[in-house]
Amino acid sequence: MLPLLVLSLLLVLGSFSHPTKTSQGGNLHVNNILKNSKRLSGYPPLFPEHKRIIQDGQVPYYVVEYAPLVHLYSEEKYFPCDIARYVDHFHAVFGNGSDVPGGQHLNIGALSKLNHYSAAKKGSEVFLMANTDFDKNPDYITGRHNKPKYINGEIEEAPAVLIVVDKGNGWVDAFWFYFYGFNLGPFVMGTGPFGNHVGDWEHSLVRFYNGSPIIVWMSAHGGGGSYFYKNLEKHYNDDKRPVIFSARGTHANYASVGQQNHDLPWAMLSDFTDRGPLWDPTKNFLAYTYSDGRITYANGSHPKREERYGDWLYFEGRWGDNKLPSSDERQKWSPFEWKYIAGPSGPLSKNLDRLSPCQRTKWWNFWDGCNTRVYPKMGQGIESEGNNGCGNIFRGIRSGIVRSFVQTITWGGWACWVLDLIYG
Repeated sequence: MLPLLVLSLLLVLGSFSHPTKTSQGGNLHVNNILKNSKRLSGYPPLFPEHKRIIQDGQVPYYVVEYAPLVHLYSEEKYFPCDIARYVDHFHAVFGNGSDVPGGQHLNIGALSKLNHYSAAKKGSEVFLMANTDFDKNPDYITGRHNKPKYINGEIEEAPAVLIVVDKGNGWVDAFWFYFYGFNLGPFVMGTGPFGNHVGDWEHSLVRFYNGSPIIVWMSAHGGGGSYFYKNLEKHYNDDKRPVIFSARGTHANYASVGQQNHDLPWAMLSDFTDRGPLWDPTKNFLAYTYSDGRITYANGSHPKREERYGDWLYFEGRWGDNKLPSSDERQKWSPFEWKYIAGPSGPLSKNLDRLSPCQRTKWWNFWDGCNTRVYPKMGQGIESEGNNGCGNIFRGIRSGIVRSFVQTITWGGWACWVLDLIYG
């Protein structure tokens, strides 16, 4: 019983995180616990109010030129969705389940008006509640028709969302947001899924300096991974574009294929990625710029579509149902997590003003660092395409005596973990 309680505590704590600091200016925070990165020592600090190089509503050409490509999982059941069509299937309620006035017939252009009612009820949060049973996997939840075209990677009915932020002194952040109708939570030790929620916002960040990509960050489970652009995998037919792998069900983003362990030790909690259908978000996207809390329309792949969608980005509520009550027959409890939790908040809640590439840090990251990896960490398991950890030296040693000696001097492999933490 005690190990189960410890495991549950670790899982709960692993879900806690705090935003990285924002300020009027400062150096990139890409340090880890033991060292600061020297790879950015020659660059000027980010300073959002100083020497801006793009105008409101302007998307630099290089943002699209270096945009990430996304491999969806080969057995994915929940695909990207069009936010406008998605919203048509919902109505607005407060956290206590009562209806929001005027929120029974929603459309994408009316979302931001719901903020008024939230403020009137002293901050009571607004949720989008499905008009039909989402647990039966209707099309607006699964997006089952929204599979990338084999010839060019386009998803015709599911636009990505691009938000460009000028961070000053030549630095520009390009945020690519990916919306899915449902998040299928992870399994823990063969049981689950836990932490399912309606609506799922994921994103990646490409940070440029004077038009050259320097860092790529990708979201995963309230945190994410930061990498130096030059060492990420690029598409075989376009060596400018990094490749991201979207995990099965959770849509967490990773830089390699295979079993991706996270938040808990001993691979008890894992995502899975592979080289499924390749999605090219640049074929269909909405575009905006962001400055001082203000959104400006830009021209995405379909000119003037942003104006038709309106100011939906200002919606402060949740993009899915609230956590189901225990009395709901669809809800299930476990020591790890409830089966259905509350839907996510939208793109403007993702710390777009951050100076660090990392959106937030986990509870255990007491030094508030953002470890930008030099080399992507390879996934494990049968879908893995290799392992670049120093632990591989154990496999190449045939002599049991020598292998035992090496394991002893590396503290049973813990030295490899420390080296990976420091140097990535």
